Amino acid sequence: MELNIIKGIGDKTITLLNKLNIYTIDDLVNYYPFRYEILEKTDLNSDRVVIDGVVETSPLFIRLRGKLDKMSFRIRLDDRICNVVIFNRGFLRNNIKINTTITIIGKYDIKHNTITASDIKFGSISSLPKITPVYHTVSKITSKQINNYILKVIDDIKVTDIIPSILLDKYKLIPKSEAIREIHRPDDMHLLKNAINHIKYEELFLFMLKMNELKRNRVKVIGIKKDVDKNNVLEFINNLPFKLTNDQLKVVDEIYNDLTSNIVMNRLVQGDVGSGKTIVSFIAIYINYLAGYQSALMAPTELLAYQHYLNIKNIFKDYDIKIELLTGKTKNKKKLLEDLKNNKIDVLIGTHALIEDSVVFNNLGLVITDEQHRFGVHQRFTLEDKSKCPDILYLSATPIPRTYAMTIYGDLDISYIKTKPTGRKDIITKVKKNSDIKGVLGLMLEQIKLGHQIYVVSPLVEEDESLNLTSINLLKEKLSLAFKNLFRIEIIHGKMKTSEKESIMNDFKNNQIKILIATTVIEVGIDVSNATMMVIFNAERFGLATLHQLRGRVGRSDLQSYCYLISDSDNDRLKVMEESNDGFYISQKDFEMRGHGDLFGVKQHGDMSFKLANLKNDYNILLFANEDAKKFIDSKEYLNNEYYKDLAQNLNITD
Repeated sequence: MELNIIKGIGDKTITLLNKLNIYTIDDLVNYYPFRYEILEKTDLNSDRVVIDGVVETSPLFIRLRGKLDKMSFRIRLDDRICNVVIFNRGFLRNNIKINTTITIIGKYDIKHNTITASDIKFGSISSLPKITPVYHTVSKITSKQINNYILKVIDDIKVTDIIPSILLDKYKLIPKSEAIREIHRPDDMHLLKNAINHIKYEELFLFMLKMNELKRNRVKVIGIKKDVDKNNVLEFINNLPFKLTNDQLKVVDEIYNDLTSNIVMNRLVQGDVGSGKTIVSFIAIYINYLAGYQSALMAPTELLAYQHYLNIKNIFKDYDIKIELLTGKTKNKKKLLEDLKNNKIDVLIGTHALIEDSVVFNNLGLVITDEQHRFGVHQRFTLEDKSKCPDILYLSATPIPRTYAMTIYGDLDISYIKTKPTGRKDIITKVKKNSDIKGVLGLMLEQIKLGHQIYVVSPLVEEDESLNLTSINLLKEKLSLAFKNLFRIEIIHGKMKTSEKESIMNDFKNNQIKILIATTVIEVGIDVSNATMMVIFNAERFGLATLHQLRGRVGRSDLQSYCYLISDSDNDRLKVMEESNDGFYISQKDFEMRGHGDLFGVKQHGDMSFKLANLKNDYNILLFANEDAKKFIDSKEYLNNEYYKDLAQNLNITD
């Protein structure tokens, strides 16, 4: 049903709701609060004050710079009169009248006898809802408005229970219709918890149903059995200018066995930064080439695709393998596509440009997706669908704890590369305050005098006064001044033209640039062995996984490398970086401290998104949902349910 049938919703409101991905009434009622505000009266000594009283004075309204405003008035509590200050709620001033009872939520400053309010509600605490849903919003629409729109339709909509009745009984879950109403109109904390558990279990059950279906169907898929002499592969490996680690050799062996079997390969290679996943993928390409098939390698950024292109050209320089690069900026694209279709290209490296309809392969046998979690499932499947049954290889430098990976990526075979290439040293990492910056500059100068190079990272391209962050443009000015323009310092970021980025990276690789100041555009895949120092400003702004990825841009040779995290924040996460260079340990810590976040790319994998479920907090529910999903598919009980007939068709679950 369309949103415009709801009284009070016009075209402007629909446009705002669309920004929240709400297009239908079904979307609206399934748009869940991200938290709840619990109203319980406190005293003034509480960290979060919730107190009601009577307005004593008319509010004084002051307009500050920009669109900011400040309002102040006095309120009579049970035993005293307090000052109240609230910012950016000027639109409420006509409602705050003398002798009106209001509820104030905020923080009390005993020295100034002032409550700095975060919110004002009209009425006494006893007259207000005890539990208030809070929704994510956009400008010009409030959480309360969203809740009001939902409440207008919530009693009239038809809600179907997706969870099988036997499982509803097993876990004593309330019906979904009750769960939806309780989530948006909560009356009781116990009922609310039960309602949220229903939705969490449903999300995880459907996700694991999809995962188990993919795994079951994959076993049945007959692929291309590639006939390749292993001695030729070993000869190629022996001719490489470096020696592979035992982990790399093991993964190559697993890939060779996959490619030469008649079952489609569907393998994820997880490896820490700098562990050598890329060369393993190149060997897979070589095996595929020996069998007479084309390969495609898709990377998330033009910069990484370009680097893969340069690296693979170098690795195969003595072999008659035709390699091309395809991005949004590729020239002579028409001829490239003709050559690809006519089998004159063996390997195509590129960005998501590879999935365009105009890209037609002659006999695609292998699809490799680098940093797979950065692509949506539809993007990956579109590339994979360019051949009948290509073998699939995913690469990820975002290590996931094994127990979680086995569940989340249950449809994939998983390989691990943990050991670093021979001669690599652990990166010495230190957290430094901004007051220590002179010492850090001295250490940077030492590295440059040794002939080495440095990355400097900032979270922003432009200065943002409200966040007090250091932009890369300001950093360049300061560093140029500090080092008296004795050597070349350049900037690279995602907003630059591809040709500019490629030119700067080439100059950096050729040691013409000594300090490269960047945003996280360098997070993935940039490989300059002479770079020995990484300095990250405002380090507290990054997650551990991102910091580890950034740090992995140095330490890519036998030279001792260093990473300095600049932050005035007392942050336990940053101490983890000082403790360890092990990406699997760091990802476990990140998981413990922040929850799953973007660790798994869950919204892409399996084409499922979790609105309420959290893979860290709800892992036990996930395990139960996994077992239940397996039994449900095996029992064929879903065939007796109209909903699951449709679901089975969508999932391609068949007898």
